[in-house]
Amino acid sequence: MKKNILYIGLAVIGGLLAGYLIFGNNSNESSSEEHDHSKEMTESQMWTCSMDPQVMQPEPGSCPICGMDLIPAEAETNGLAINEFKLTKDAMALANIRTTKVGLVASGDNVLKLSGKIKENEKAMETQASYFAGRIEKLFVNFEGEQVRSGQQLATIYSPELVSAQQELITAASLKESQPDLYRAVRNKLKLWKLSEEQIQQIENSGQVRENFPVYANVSGTVTEIMVKAGDYVEQGSPLFKIANLNTVWAVFDAYENQVSLLKEGQKIDIVAKAYPDTKFDAKISFIDPVLNSATRTIEVRAVLQNSRGQLKPGMFVSGVIGLRSKMKNEMLVIPESAVLWTGERSVVYIKTDPENPTFTMREITLGDLINDGYVVLSGLEKGEEIVTNGTFTVDAAAQLKGKKSMMNEKAEQVMTGHESHN
Repeated sequence: MKKNILYIGLAVIGGLLAGYLIFGNNSNESSSEEHDHSKEMTESQMWTCSMDPQVMQPEPGSCPICGMDLIPAEAETNGLAINEFKLTKDAMALANIRTTKVGLVASGDNVLKLSGKIKENEKAMETQASYFAGRIEKLFVNFEGEQVRSGQQLATIYSPELVSAQQELITAASLKESQPDLYRAVRNKLKLWKLSEEQIQQIENSGQVRENFPVYANVSGTVTEIMVKAGDYVEQGSPLFKIANLNTVWAVFDAYENQVSLLKEGQKIDIVAKAYPDTKFDAKISFIDPVLNSATRTIEVRAVLQNSRGQLKPGMFVSGVIGLRSKMKNEMLVIPESAVLWTGERSVVYIKTDPENPTFTMREITLGDLINDGYVVLSGLEKGEEIVTNGTFTVDAAAQLKGKKSMMNEKAEQVMTGHESHN
């Protein structure tokens, strides 16, 4: 009996020992593993600011810029470079982001396309001025766009000075035999006010003063601006009307700074108006503005068009096509205009770094001429690389939100920590 109790006791002790060896070690190992995993998670977790995503800190706290509480940063996929970031396929589809592989195109005959408007030929524009001071009594031209001919009456003016001068003429005419110098002086005074010989002779013969004196058009053309209204008092030399001869008009285009080297006066340009898409107007470049517009970084390019039929109206949109031979030899790398983001001094594109996944990074490139609706790439890209050609601004916004290098933040790879100083 005692032996049985001893055997049972030994069996129980043995079982407890075996259980400890089996389950105790597993528990310790599990606890150890959990502890190590937690440590790894703590070490890998970064914290950022929702308002300033370029801020990255290894522990929670306040943003050193705005003071807001930091939030856990989005965990990036392993293997991404410091300025690479990923977009989801849903985001790609919603933003209609498209990419294109860069390829070479053959150089040779290319075209340069410009956009512009039709404007009045300022060389054929006249300003009808008042040659004497007075009050506008009546206007005979009441709306802009009205056609007038040379010698047509435009308005009548009451001028006290002209009334007095007419009276002087009538008096001097009766004394022209005895005081010929006075007579000539009075007539010359009226001629300086642009009264014709016929008008002066009519006043002299009738012996009557005309109070409301007519104003006649000096040129034929289209009234483009009426600068007075009935009842206005005008000084001598005040402008009354602007009259443009639209038998010739200007086609005025804006050319970008990097296109200037491709342009020269006398160059042939084919012009198509939006109103007449099937009609081509042949012209030559007559003027290239020597001063660059610093706000738009463009220069004005002008061509003169014949318009005897009056088809081309000032304000119409037109496009111009200039045939040119590229300075590039053999083949060249060309990318669409939509792929390029401008920062003023830099031009950047977004590269798709993984052909299988929507992973992107920004790259600065150097561009050449704008031809065939695309830019020649001088450096920064290689044949076969895949770039964003639609939705580029959306991709750039995503880069900014993730604190990555972007169009306006070229130093984002230098993430900020709470130990950095801020002015």
